[in-house]
Amino acid sequence: MSFLEPRPEELVRKDHPYRKLLSIINFSELCKPLHKLFKADMGRPGFHIESGFAALVLQWMEYLSDRELERFLQENNAGKYFFGFSLTEKVPDHTYFCNLRKKIGTSELCKLFNMLGDKLKEKGLITNIFTFVDASSMISKVGLWNERDKAIKDGEETLNNKNIDQYASDKDASYGNKGKTKYWYGYKRHVGVCMKHGLISKTAATTAKVTDEAGLKHVCPKQGMVVADKGYCAKDAQKTIKRNGCHSGAILKNNMKKKDFKKDEFLTRLRMPYEGVFSKMNKKVRYKSLPKVQFQVTMQALVHNLKRLVTINADPIFA
Repeated sequence: MSFLEPRPEELVRKDHPYRKLLSIINFSELCKPLHKLFKADMGRPGFHIESGFAALVLQWMEYLSDRELERFLQENNAGKYFFGFSLTEKVPDHTYFCNLRKKIGTSELCKLFNMLGDKLKEKGLITNIFTFVDASSMISKVGLWNERDKAIKDGEETLNNKNIDQYASDKDASYGNKGKTKYWYGYKRHVGVCMKHGLISKTAATTAKVTDEAGLKHVCPKQGMVVADKGYCAKDAQKTIKRNGCHSGAILKNNMKKKDFKKDEFLTRLRMPYEGVFSKMNKKVRYKSLPKVQFQVTMQALVHNLKRLVTINADPIFA
């Protein structure tokens, strides 16, 4: 240890998850597609895109706001180590992270996610032989009482998906439901999970009123079996699965003629471990508008995959 100033890595335990992740993912290689977006005047000199993007990864790993992320990097030695800073260097303020997200944008982030996915396929970590697909609710943090009152005042019977874009502050959000008891206002997350290691191969955000079967086209693989719940046994979903050259592993409803209870019991056990993918992701929507929500679900999927790589003790991806 240095007698002048210890380095952050000297203060981080050997088995820390951040240390393991940095041994698997080289952020300089991961962020190469983003270099073209940035000039020397982006933030304070010395804030490289590799460090900035690593900070965004930390933000979603720890589920921090921009201000909380700034304080985390100020006070946490492991955070400084992951960010690539010394103990005494000044970390970016919270406005830097907001500007960084805007600069990267949803389109470039999706390209980066897909590039990492291609690397995982090259390593045999994603195979798409068996793919679990599902959708879950994403709840917008907005109050709709004032909007509802305004709609009723304008002569509407109530606030619904036919008129909500006229009154709500988030024009892309809508009402969604699952069954007859669960309702929410916001968006829906669609995910395809490779069942070899539980890594997310595809993800997409849609408005909440989009059905699970309609959203399948965004996450359906191009090969293998698609394992899914009863929401994907409908005709449109089956057409999407067949069109993509896949075999259906969707559970059938009890009143369907081809229902095989033993087969569906097996499929239920098969997909059960992967239901936990959604339980680890926060369902609150941070931003307004569909493109920004797509940024959120892509970052959450990316961070999920990075955590899984640490869990399965993967070899370096860019070696």
